Parts: sequence; structure tokens; C-alpha cells
Amino acid sequence: MSAESGLKTFRDTGGLWEGVDVMEVASIEGWQANAAKMITFYNHRRKQAFTAQPNSGHLALAELEAYFDVQIITQNVDSLHERAGSTKVLHLHGKLSEVKSSVDDKLVYDIGDKEIQLGDLCDKGSQLRPNVVWFGEAVPEMEPAMSMVQQAEVFLIVGTSLVVYPAASLVYDVPRNADITLIDPTAPEHLITDRDINILQKNASTGVPKYVQQLIKDYG
Repeated sequence: MSAESGLKTFRDTGGLWEGVDVMEVASIEGWQANAAKMITFYNHRRKQAFTAQPNSGHLALAELEAYFDVQIITQNVDSLHERAGSTKVLHLHGKLSEVKSSVDDKLVYDIGDKEIQLGDLCDKGSQLRPNVVWFGEAVPEMEPAMSMVQQAEVFLIVGTSLVVYPAASLVYDVPRNADITLIDPTAPEHLITDRDINILQKNASTGVPKYVQQLIKDYG
């Protein structure tokens, strides 16, 4: 979703993210090895995220709230869904606009587009870090996400390779009688899965509005 708003994903360039090795800036080992480098990297990404604008895919999903109970589960760490108008957004991998204690996950602070520096401490005296889930860390929002998915009547997957786990496993929690659609320009015509998934080989900015209009026509 966010790539078309100008935000690169960590899978865009074969292991490099903004020209940096993914494991150096998106793993707990990277944090332990060079916290200052990671803080600088996420300060830069935070600024990028706040200058980006929601695209027509984000706006179309927000429009759906006028017709249905829409709940969004995103792996993206920006706030483009919220800025487009969506009101029920669960961030599986955290938020760039937040930082947290490096010793207590419950101590979370909203900083908007501000920067943090090495030496900025939480209330318990530990270094603040991005509130982003890195490789090597648990995904605390998986259980709420699974509960949401298990209630779905219509399940839309947008712009994902379905190879990032545990998020990719959510499709198996969708009720078998639900209507499942995958929108992605690189999606194969047939997925190897035991679920019946409709494939729309389009990018988010064109595929999502088309899908939304058809959904409103069929069910709205």
C-alpha cells in the first residue's frame, strides 16, 4: 500500500532497505550492535512517512467505512491509513510515530514526526527505541489480528508477497466461507494454498478502488 505513496519497503531491493542491509536496521541484533545507527535510520524514515500522502488505495478503503464494518490489519508502520480516514487500524509491526522503552514494552510514547537521539531515556531510565517490531522479536498484535480475521465475511489482501510470517499465516484464520481476494501486480495467477483466493494483478492505487466499487455495488 505505502510503496505507491513513495515509501520503500524492505523487500524492494534484494535485502537492501534505503541502501542499508536490512538486518543492520531491522533486527534486534542490529539494535544491540549499533543503536545509534538504527535511531538515525528511523529518524529519517519517520520524516519520510510524514511527508508522504495517502494514495487512492488508502482513500478507497477509508470510503468503505460508509458501507461496512472495515477493520484494517497492516504490516506498514506509517499512518497513511489513518490519515486517509480509516478509523480501525491494527499495526502488526508497530508505528514510526511512536517510541518505547528498550526494557519495558508497555512504556510507549507518541512523538509524531520528531526525532530521538542516543541518550533519550524512558521513565525507567532506559534508552528509547522505535516502536517497531524487528526480526528476532515477537509480534504482540498477532492474537488480536487473528481474532479479527476469524470474524471476516470478506477478506482483502493488498500488496504483499505472502512470505512474511507470522502475518502471512492470517489467511488460514479466515472462515472458509469468506470471500478472499489478493490485489498485487506480481501475484501468481494461482497460489499454492488450500484457500480459494481471487487474484487481481493490479497495484494498490488502481486495484483497490476498482475492488471497492465492485464490493459496494454487490453488497452495499
